[in-house]
Amino acid sequence: MSIFATSSSTRDPATAAPGVSGAPEPEEQTTRTRLVARRFLRNWQAVFGLCAIVLLFVLAYVGPLVSPWGYVESDYTAFLQPPSADHWFGTTQIGNDVFAQTMRGLQKSLVIGLLVGVISTGLASIVGAAAGYFGGWTDRILMWFTDLLLVLPAFLIIAILSPFFRGKTWLVFVGLLAAFAWMIMARIVRGMTLTLKEREFVTAARFMGVPAWRIIARHIIPNMASLLIIDATIAVGGAILAETGLSYFGFGVQPPDVSLGTLIATGTDSALTFPWLFLFAAGFLIVAVLSVNLVGDGLRDALDAASGRASKAAGDEPVPGPVGVAA
Repeated sequence: MSIFATSSSTRDPATAAPGVSGAPEPEEQTTRTRLVARRFLRNWQAVFGLCAIVLLFVLAYVGPLVSPWGYVESDYTAFLQPPSADHWFGTTQIGNDVFAQTMRGLQKSLVIGLLVGVISTGLASIVGAAAGYFGGWTDRILMWFTDLLLVLPAFLIIAILSPFFRGKTWLVFVGLLAAFAWMIMARIVRGMTLTLKEREFVTAARFMGVPAWRIIARHIIPNMASLLIIDATIAVGGAILAETGLSYFGFGVQPPDVSLGTLIATGTDSALTFPWLFLFAAGFLIVAVLSVNLVGDGLRDALDAASGRASKAAGDEPVPGPVGVAA
């Protein structure tokens, strides 16, 4: 398809050429979606990871509804009891139900990981694409700020700031984690933008008068979809581990609320004598992070037209890229 879809000067430059605007035709978008879905569903590891994530979310939010105990309730007749019919995962030193606490911790860790992954990836794509596309002082200022955050010790800064936010909403903790999770990807996005902005379809859109932010949103970022999805899934897993680590040392989620990190910290000393205090939270943490990574790997193979493993697994033709992008 020629990038110069029309020579008429009377048409709206934002809608004159579907091939230049970067908006896929409905039929082509449907074909691409079907191919991506088919590749993903033929990857059993990715499907397993997706099913595991769905089950974790369902268990985390449905489990407390069917449990007879709340995560802050104590059974004063059962201290450090092993798993039983009354307490499915056992009880703690003060009679708290481990199942209720684990489900609450799983809720918190999953939501924090998901929010941090989405926010950090979105921020990285905006900052990196803006720096690479506009160049000049915009590029210098944004990259200077990015480099400044890269050299700062994120763990130490969050640990120092966390006492000031005790008693506040846990969303502040999400913001702190996301604020230090986007810089490396922003530099990668900037480098890719420097290459993409010289491509013919971007040049044609610029000559047709398409606004810069629309070019970024409809030309630059869609051509990085595979990379951004991979980064988002990695960021989710990394955020869950970061939240767990900070909470383990007392700098994350604060009592009376719980997370997988606080539960692991509480059960570490009793891991050998009372293993149910430690193993359930640690097991859910491992399953959650592993499942997210499997889904990210499957999405990468499904979206990457050059992936040999994806082509071999799916046994079909490569996934077509966005309209206006050379193969």
